[in-house]
Amino acid sequence: MRRGIAALGVLAAATALAACSGNTTPSTNSSADSSNGGGETSATLTIWADDTRYAQVQTLAEDFTASSGVAVNVVKKSESDMDTEFTTQVPTGNGPDLIVMAHDKLGALVANNVVAPVDLGEAKSNFADVAVKAVTYDGQTYGVPYAVESVALVRNNALTKDEPKTYDDMIASGKATGAEYPFIIQMGTEGDPYHFYGFQTSFGAPVFNTNADGEYTSELAMGGSGGTDFATWLKAQGDAGVISPSITGDIAKQAFLDGKAAYTVTGPWNVAAFREAGLDVSVLPIPSAGSQAAQPFVGVQMFYQSAQSTNTLIAKQFFNYLATPDAQEKMQKLGGRASAMPSVADKSDDQDIKDFSKVAESGALAPAIPAMGKVWSFWGTTEANIAKGAEEPEAGWATMVTNINNAIASK
Repeated sequence: MRRGIAALGVLAAATALAACSGNTTPSTNSSADSSNGGGETSATLTIWADDTRYAQVQTLAEDFTASSGVAVNVVKKSESDMDTEFTTQVPTGNGPDLIVMAHDKLGALVANNVVAPVDLGEAKSNFADVAVKAVTYDGQTYGVPYAVESVALVRNNALTKDEPKTYDDMIASGKATGAEYPFIIQMGTEGDPYHFYGFQTSFGAPVFNTNADGEYTSELAMGGSGGTDFATWLKAQGDAGVISPSITGDIAKQAFLDGKAAYTVTGPWNVAAFREAGLDVSVLPIPSAGSQAAQPFVGVQMFYQSAQSTNTLIAKQFFNYLATPDAQEKMQKLGGRASAMPSVADKSDDQDIKDFSKVAESGALAPAIPAMGKVWSFWGTTEANIAKGAEEPEAGWATMVTNINNAIASK
């Protein structure tokens, strides 16, 4: 999941590691909290999963073992540095066969030669387009997706039942409720481009350009009139007191929980908390602030295969299982996130899953290219500065674009 700029910045750590290779076979360690986790024999498949996904993957692995007879060793790792450890351990022969992480690590993992291409076969057509794009890099697929995730507009149904299509309509609707906040969104002192991205894209200012195959290039697309218009909008909303760097994620969440806000932009992680608190909420598409459709970032959870795994046959067995509707449905129920297969999400009895799936289908895939690691800090700080009046919109945004381009060029 993605809750803000701080979480997204960790990608840069992996891209800084030098690409390397090795031919040793993985070693094993049966402890679920061990630092190493390769398979000692070809009969055991070893998977690394972070603290959040560990129990989910363990349950899925048990089902796979029951149906296939293949033993699976699921190793718990810390989310904060699992990708870095994987990148350093794989070439030494101490890595796992598979690892489960978000798709935004893909560019760094490919650059460091630690993941192997994976053929999705006939199952490819069953996955959402955004999910297939997420596992694709330089024309090759590198894993199997199992969940999609994005932010959306969340409405407090006790205050309003409107379904605003534009940002201005949403603000008018929120004001009509008499709530303290007609709309609230987290920003923080470092900014939060992730939560604001849907509004930015509605001005025609995506973060990067794409090539003929629809894959991201390292050429920024945030400059020009679209970026300037978005920056001007940020300043106007800051002046109006609607957005502010003083509104952190915790403040926005609590205000909505307390019934002080009619609308917010957030993800399924907070919607679950809202429902647990007894709120009646609905998940809606993000309204457009500009003239184009709002496209929030979409994150995709996926299983990667180590480039040094010697258990390729049983890894393929596991991938074939993961690409079935039954396995996708199980992970959807275990994780509470919409399946990467729209047909599975559509059949869910959880309306939030259905609604978030629809928003994700029309969202914009979060870039997985290494250049993305150069973007976040400049981007977030500039947004926050413009909102609070510390930088002029046009000049501040232009400086940001220049700084990012220089950072990308410096490698």
